[in-house]
Amino acid sequence: QLRLVESGGGLVQPGGSLRLSCVVSGVTLDYYSIGWFRQAPGKAREGVSCIRHSSALTKYGDFAKDRFIISRHYAKNTVYLQMSRLQPEDTAVYYCAALNPGRMCDLTAATYEYWGQGTQVTVSS
Repeated sequence: QLRLVESGGGLVQPGGSLRLSCVVSGVTLDYYSIGWFRQAPGKAREGVSCIRHSSALTKYGDFAKDRFIISRHYAKNTVYLQMSRLQPEDTAVYYCAALNPGRMCDLTAATYEYWGQGTQVTVSS
């Protein structure tokens, strides 16, 4: 059974950096596109980034371009989200999610079948 567990969230000052990890268990990561999403209080869940199964193809939300980098470590079955130049508006719960095998990466939350429990990121001075 596929399971996703996020970690790496925390409190960071504006301008700082964090690296989130999403450990995938129960399946081989090679066949699954993985996405990162975030949800701030009172707001809809929005797509941050995704990485396509078995390739290096990635997508980013406009706010994430040039600040966030998604990557994948096959041996560790882990997807990372490196976030830099964080701002208070980046404060949210960050989730990783997986699509069923072979599906293309996209930034629409409704298309993802599997979700982690989320990790809180707070950007504040």
